[in-house]
Amino acid sequence: MAGLRLGPLLRYTDGSSATVWVETSRPCTAEVRCPDGAGGSTRTFQVAGHHYALVPVTGLTPGTSTPYEVILDGTRVWPLPDSRFPASVIRVPAEDDGLRVTFGSCRWAAPPADGQDPVGPDALDSLAARVSAGGERPDVLLLLGDQVYADETSTATHHWLAARRDLSEPPGAEVADYEEYTRLYYESWLDPEVRWLLSTVPSCMIFDDHDVIDDWNTSAAWLADVRATPWWQERLLSGLMSYWVHQHLGNLSPAELAADPLYTAVRESPDGTDELRAFAAKADTDPASVRWSYRRDFGRVRLLMVDTRAARVLDEHDRAMLDPGEAEWLREQALADRESYDHLLVGTSLPWLLPHLIHDLETWDAALCRGVRGARWAGFGERLRRAADLEHWAAFPASFAELAGLIARTGSGPGAPASICVLSGDVHHAYVAEPAWPAGTGPASRVLQLTCSPVHNSVPPTIRVGFRFGWSALARFLGRRFARHGRSAQPPVTWRKRGGPWFGNQLMTLTLHGRSARLRLERARRNGTLETVEESTLTTP
Repeated sequence: MAGLRLGPLLRYTDGSSATVWVETSRPCTAEVRCPDGAGGSTRTFQVAGHHYALVPVTGLTPGTSTPYEVILDGTRVWPLPDSRFPASVIRVPAEDDGLRVTFGSCRWAAPPADGQDPVGPDALDSLAARVSAGGERPDVLLLLGDQVYADETSTATHHWLAARRDLSEPPGAEVADYEEYTRLYYESWLDPEVRWLLSTVPSCMIFDDHDVIDDWNTSAAWLADVRATPWWQERLLSGLMSYWVHQHLGNLSPAELAADPLYTAVRESPDGTDELRAFAAKADTDPASVRWSYRRDFGRVRLLMVDTRAARVLDEHDRAMLDPGEAEWLREQALADRESYDHLLVGTSLPWLLPHLIHDLETWDAALCRGVRGARWAGFGERLRRAADLEHWAAFPASFAELAGLIARTGSGPGAPASICVLSGDVHHAYVAEPAWPAGTGPASRVLQLTCSPVHNSVPPTIRVGFRFGWSALARFLGRRFARHGRSAQPPVTWRKRGGPWFGNQLMTLTLHGRSARLRLERARRNGTLETVEESTLTTP
């Protein structure tokens, strides 16, 4: 009899359809069944000995919240017997309901040892507790990177890995292959609260570095060094394969899935491992052949989730956060039918606007690595880049400026949205920053950088001090000195911190209705609740 190994995860939803992701113990027919007649079924597909299904659900009605069951070969496997949680539901908001978007990043999923969580309470657990008690429910949950940590495994996973192979051989206690990646997803998504939350709140995901390795694609020199190791190729292919299965598929609409030749090939093959592995290998050698970015429209809100890891151009004299095809895609999606949306959300795991000193350091370092001060400074710049993680948008100055220009163009003229929000994580704290353009060149839309992380992780006290100092007047002065030494051009925008920095395990929520937008930041408390740290109005009708 087929069993449910992982899931269900409620992924894509729109006005009449949804997708539900599951992993099963054997090949079977997976079905989602709702009491009002909505539902759907599909056969599982196989990758590396694991069996998965992304079940299309049709017949949903806007303005309803419908409980569902998961049935494998005729046997109900979800809800779990004696579950302490309410029924999982597929909620389809009515057109005029507005949208509540909760987001964050960086969830280290190691289970607490002896009841003591080394990094504090998990914000997703706290959110699950509130929703399960009948409290406020997000319409969509955006997970902006580091859903799993391939390079920072837990004590329990260390023991599991040690039973498979010799940890004295590279990559040691980091994951090495597809099977070990599945262990990370089990550890993360079988957390009871998170499992239930992901079964009942739709989610959109994008990777960041730790989903593969810390500072993934920092530079051409970094990539050459890591490619020279004997373990990297298997690690990268397995990371991309597991991301495609566990995260990427659920980001796509049923129409996009139907048009995806890889999805068709994997489903039609008795074992799709070879097809998926070939796809991952091509993605490695020709990143422009694959698009991990995607667009979702939620009524009058447009979400553009942008790949800022695999789509990079790493040539020191032509560095770009996004390759030309990816940059053109972003422009097209932002500018298409602007009158059809009131709010634009740009999901990029890495913040666009950083504390001023960090921005200037990254821009300076990029100039050094480009050779503006000679070979010795270039070598120093590369060492500093890797040691200090200097690889955000500021480390790609041309891309930083291009994004500023795109935002200004999108937010100007007839049909401009009320708000353009850049949603980011990565930096293990939260803040709000607002850019300003030179007079007469800026957008009419309210533009904000909203950064929120971690969901469940930590930041050392010294780093906290550094982030706070990075916004200070003295830091700005020092940053300008670095910029002059690097002969760096002035950025096309200035910006001010409007809130923060805030530290702790936390989530941000945007409530969007018509042309109004409100922001709330909440921090997880040890009693399992979420505490409101900041609440503000961003735009009004």
